[in-house]
Amino acid sequence: MGTIIGRTRKDGTIAYLAQILIKRKGKIVHRESETFDRKQAAKAWLARRETELSEPGAFDPKNDVKLSEVIDRYVAETERELGKTKAQVLATIKEHKIADLNCSEIRSPQIVEFAMSLKVQPQTRANYLSHLSAVFRIARPLWAYPLDAQQIDDAIIALRKLGIIGKGNSRERRPTLEELDRLMEHFEKVRAHRPGSAPMAKIAAFAIFSTRRQEEITRITWADYEEPAGRIWVRDMKHPGDKKGNHVLCELPPEAVKIVGSMPRVAPEIFPFSTDAISAAFTRACQQLEIKDLHFHDLRHEGISRLFEMGRTIPQAATVSGHRSWSSLKRYSHLRQAGDKFAGWKWLTTITALAGA
Repeated sequence: MGTIIGRTRKDGTIAYLAQILIKRKGKIVHRESETFDRKQAAKAWLARRETELSEPGAFDPKNDVKLSEVIDRYVAETERELGKTKAQVLATIKEHKIADLNCSEIRSPQIVEFAMSLKVQPQTRANYLSHLSAVFRIARPLWAYPLDAQQIDDAIIALRKLGIIGKGNSRERRPTLEELDRLMEHFEKVRAHRPGSAPMAKIAAFAIFSTRRQEEITRITWADYEEPAGRIWVRDMKHPGDKKGNHVLCELPPEAVKIVGSMPRVAPEIFPFSTDAISAAFTRACQQLEIKDLHFHDLRHEGISRLFEMGRTIPQAATVSGHRSWSSLKRYSHLRQAGDKFAGWKWLTTITALAGA
């Protein structure tokens, strides 16, 4: 029922893959595998699992359900907030033919075929497999579904080597002062015409000077603002491994403090506007002004670049940006000190003078 296969790693060491295969009436009804550094450990695991699976009721073919059912259960029973992107990705996976396969039928070739069928960028394929991997990780230990996590690990390694999945290229787009001047003028004209609209001039400037992401800006409350120290708590800051509950205390540069001080206290949030409204207003403005290839998130990149150009070190910049890993900031470290291109910027004085606007 079980086999052990030795594989040589890149560093010359041997990895031992212990595999279990169960057939009923000529049909495979269960597979699982684990990788070990020592053959003795692989043998011990194999012996233990074979004993467990041979016990009455230990393996129930009824658990060999379709992947779509496992995804549904994962979504229904998780107590952690999935997030809009993950929920959307899992729903999309259910529309592909891999979701109609039984758990025991899903091996690395089926996963590779699924990934290659996605007509998206390599980094997006990687995100799909990352979210699917989360389902694989808990399906067998928690619910006894015969989904083999080793299979998706093997598929990811192969797909990465082929370049079918991978990390996205870092955007280097930064707005020029001329582009920002035009945006600010546009936002203030819109605000004068529609006083109830989002104060986009303030929000865009705050995104630059605070280096905050769009969704973070809309979540910051007055209770999160430590005014005397010029700091804010950023709730649920984006992080690859842990978003929910990842609260980070970040420094606010003086310019960002001035913008916060100009906002009226009319709601629990400092910027009580939806991300959809902010995104639509920014995109619409760029289209009308014929500003090409500029995203709202590029304002954060501009703000972090500015910190390095003003002479901040990686640790000092991280106190503002909130990066947990300094390695993420290394791509900015090549920027030589060039001063502050926003020194004397007329729009900072204008928007912070519009208290309550």
